[in-house]
Amino acid sequence: MLYTIIKANVPWWRIDFREIWEYRDLIGIMTQRDLTSAYKQSVLGPTWFVIQPLLTTLVFTVVFGNIAKIGTDGVPPILFYMGGMLAWNFFANCMNSIAGTLTGNVALFGKVYFPRLCVPVVKVLANAATLALNFAMFLGFWLYYRFRAGAALPPAWHMLGFLPVLVVAAILGVAMGLLLASTTIRYRDVKFFLPFLSQLWMYASPVIYPSSSVGEQWRWIVAINPMAWVVEATRRCLTGQGTFAAAQAATGVAAALVLLAIGLLAFNRAQRTFVDVA
Repeated sequence: MLYTIIKANVPWWRIDFREIWEYRDLIGIMTQRDLTSAYKQSVLGPTWFVIQPLLTTLVFTVVFGNIAKIGTDGVPPILFYMGGMLAWNFFANCMNSIAGTLTGNVALFGKVYFPRLCVPVVKVLANAATLALNFAMFLGFWLYYRFRAGAALPPAWHMLGFLPVLVVAAILGVAMGLLLASTTIRYRDVKFFLPFLSQLWMYASPVIYPSSSVGEQWRWIVAINPMAWVVEATRRCLTGQGTFAAAQAATGVAAALVLLAIGLLAFNRAQRTFVDVA
C-alpha cells in the first residue's frame, strides 16, 4: 500500500513574521469579533469594560486604603490603585487570553490554515482597546484631582513615558501566554493553575501597595519580579510617584525579551503538531 507523509517544509525554529502581516485583514476582523462578542448579550454591553476596573478600584480603595490603612505614597487612592491596575490588567489579560490560544481553537485550526500567531496578535489588540477605555476613565479622575482637588500631580506630558512601559508589559504578557499555551497542549493542569498564578503574581507585584512599603526581607521578590518595575514605572509616569531602579528596569526589559524569544520558539514548535495531540 502506498501512502504519503506530509511534513512541514520549514524548521520549527523559523518564524515567518511577514506571513502574519499578509493576514492583517483577518487579524482586524478577529479583533473586532472579540470586542463585539465579549458582552454581546449583556444588558450593559461594552460598559462592562469600564465598570469592572472601576469596581475593582473602589474595592481596593475601601479594603486596602481605608480598612487595612496601606499607604499610597501621597497619591490619591483612586489614582494609585487605578494606575497600578492599568498596566497589570493589560499584562494579565494578555497572558490569560493567549494561554488558551491552541486549546481553545482546535476546531478552527483543524479546518483552515492561517498563521497561528495571528491569534495572540488579536488578543493583544483587543486588550489594547480595552486598555484605551480604562485609560480614558483614569484620565477623567486625573483631571479632577489635578485641577479641582489640587493634588500634586506631574504635567500631562509625563504620561508619554507610559507608552514604552506598556510595550514591555505587552511583551511580557505575550511571552508568558505563549509559554503557557505551548505547555497546556500536553499538560492540561496548567489551565487550572493559571488563575492561581495570576492572583499570586499580582500580590507579588506592587499593585495594591507601593514598593517603598516592602520590608527589607522581601525586597528580593520585588527585585526579581519583572512586573514590579512596570507597575511602579506606570505610577511614576501617571502620578509622579513610583520606586524603581534603572538596573531593575533594564533587567526587567531583558527578561521580557528573553522570555519572548523562548515563548515564540516553544509556541512555534507546539503549533506544528498540536492538532494531533489535542
